[in-house]
This record gives sequence, structure tokens and C-alpha cells, in this order.
Amino acid sequence: MRAMTYRGPYKIQVADKPIPALEHPGDAIVRVTHAGVCGSDLHLYHGMIPDTRIGHTFGHEIVGVVHEVGSGVQNLAPGDRVMVPFNIYCGSCYFCSRGLFSNCHNVNPNATAVGGIYGYSHTAGGYDGGQAEYVRVPFADVGPKPVPDWLSAEDALMLTDAFSTGYFGAQLGDIAERDTVVVFGAGPVGLSAARSAWFLGAGRVIVIDHIQHRLEKARDFAYAETMHLAEHKDIVLALKRATDGLGADVVIDAVGAEADGSVLQHVTGTKLKLQGGSPVALNWAIDSARKGGTVSVIGAYGPLVSAVRFGDVVNKGLTLRANQAPVARQWPRLLEHIRSGHLRPGELLTHRFPLEDIGEAYHVFSSKLDGCIKPIIVVGEE
Repeated sequence: MRAMTYRGPYKIQVADKPIPALEHPGDAIVRVTHAGVCGSDLHLYHGMIPDTRIGHTFGHEIVGVVHEVGSGVQNLAPGDRVMVPFNIYCGSCYFCSRGLFSNCHNVNPNATAVGGIYGYSHTAGGYDGGQAEYVRVPFADVGPKPVPDWLSAEDALMLTDAFSTGYFGAQLGDIAERDTVVVFGAGPVGLSAARSAWFLGAGRVIVIDHIQHRLEKARDFAYAETMHLAEHKDIVLALKRATDGLGADVVIDAVGAEADGSVLQHVTGTKLKLQGGSPVALNWAIDSARKGGTVSVIGAYGPLVSAVRFGDVVNKGLTLRANQAPVARQWPRLLEHIRSGHLRPGELLTHRFPLEDIGEAYHVFSSKLDGCIKPIIVVGEE
């Protein structure tokens, strides 16, 4: 089969790899039709994530057709069109039984924190991802779900990570009716979080970014107010002024490890790898929240310690909540919103590339060219 392979920072290529085989009775092999390129894939692409090995195939946003199933699989059959959550999880361990699918205890021997993730280095289990013609799906009776006939492949793809993660970020904020919600980052996840904040009762939503076309999307898609970083000498002060000097009730960090803003933090975090990424956006979030407010962190960070202003968290009495999204938990509500006509996650998609041009997809997305918000890879026919 043809598959994207990692060759080192900023270097990927499409190469021939063996079609994955069933390794356990609960496995399925899925023929991929659509795969996303996620902002967290860029952390791998840029060399930010430890133990990303040469030859690894990225891609944790997957929609496809079941090609083969193991002898123990009961809920899927060859020919089923499925959406695959980015989490790999067993469904029965201590954490899965509590809905913490992203923290499954049985799928990642390399960490005590995150569970398994498709295509996300060996720190997340070393599973090859879906930017390929086929992908192996462990615990196939637990994770992937048949795509409803009325749901488009592109809307389904956005539920496998980006929109579900944004919705989860809004949930972590514990938004109360009429709260002011600030979202740092107008990428796909940040835009999803901003749109989701309205579903949960927000009275005001403000999105912060430094790229004009993303801010335009925040206004059109998320119905949010926007603030351009370059137009404010001190974004925290600007937000305080916009919120009667108090700060926001809820602040969502949807930027993560590669935030710009402080030369020292950016260099030590993203260039020298002395931290688990640049904590600039997280520190802004902490400073922008009102006393007693909530900071929700859904941007991706590495495992190393970062220079986070934790003293401010304590002294302001903030609630800090974070995790990788347990995607399947969000699906019932989001599917209801889509079927009712209140939401079309696929509206965030701006670029579509064939698998052979995936290098161009990463370049366009990484460099934020051509008004790119979210690129996907169209791998095969449904």
C-alpha cells in the first residue's frame, strides 16, 4: 500500500509499506477513504514530539471502509463505512469504565498518562496512523462506529478529533449561562471550541489569533468577536479592558506547544526542546482569566516541564482542567446537533489533497498558505 512516512523534521514522503495484518482477534483493517492533517500532526512534522521514529505513518483522523475483521469482532463487518476516533482504548479498564478513553491503561506501554493514539509517535504507543491506504484498528468493537447514512464523510472526519476536541474543551470550561469565553487559537480546534461554547450557554465568545483569515473564519463560523494579536501591545491587558477589568470567566488554550509571542519561550520550547513546548498561550490564558475562573487546556504539549505561571493559578484561585479528548463521548450530542441542522463541522475544511501530494498538504498547512484552515487527504473511494 501507499503511505505517508516520516523521514525527519520537515521531511515526509509517500512510500510503499505492507498492508497491515490482523494481529489480535479484536482487530479490524480499515481501507482509508479520508484522513485529516491535524495541528498536532504539525508538532510531529516539526520535530517537537519525542520518539517520533523514521518510517512512522502519521494520521489520527480517519474515515474509511472496513476491509477485514478479526475472529472476535462482533459489531463491524467488511463493507461498513466507519469513523475512527483518534483514541485507541480497550473499553474495560479502570479509566475506560469512567469514560476516560484517552487515558486507557491497556494500550500504551510507554506512558502512564496518555493512552494510545494513531500515528502519534511511540510516546503514544507507536501505532501507525491513517494517512495511508489501510490502517490497523485495535479493539474494533470499542472505538470505531458506523457512519450514519445521513452523515457526510467530511463531517464524520471532523468528529474523529478536531470538532470533538473543541467541544470537549468547551465542556472542560464548565461554561455557565452568559459566561464570557475567550479562546486562544483560531485553528480548527479553537474554532470548534468557540462554536461549541454557544451550545453550552456562553453569553460572549472572543477568539484570539495572529492570522487574519483565521479570524475571519472565527467570525463567520463561530459567530465570535475577534482580536488580532498584532493590534495589541499587551493582549492580556486588552482582554481585561474588554471584560470590565475582571478577565474572562472561561479561557480555552487551543494553541499548545508552538505558540509564538515570547522569543525566549519559543526558542527554549520549540527550537532547543528545553521545555515541553512554548507555554506562551497557556500563560496568556492564565493571566486573562478572572479570579476564580476556569482555564481549559486542549492544545497539545510535550511531556517535559514548561515555564508555566502556576503561582498565578494558585493565587487567582483558578480551576485548571486539561486532557486529550475522549472523542466518542462527544459523538451523541454532536450527531444530534448535525442531524438537527445546527452544525456542519465540514465547513471548516478548506483544502483537499490526494495522498501522493501529502507533502504539499503539510507545507500549506504548516505555513498557513492560501487561506488554509484545515486540509484533508482524500485517499480512496467510499
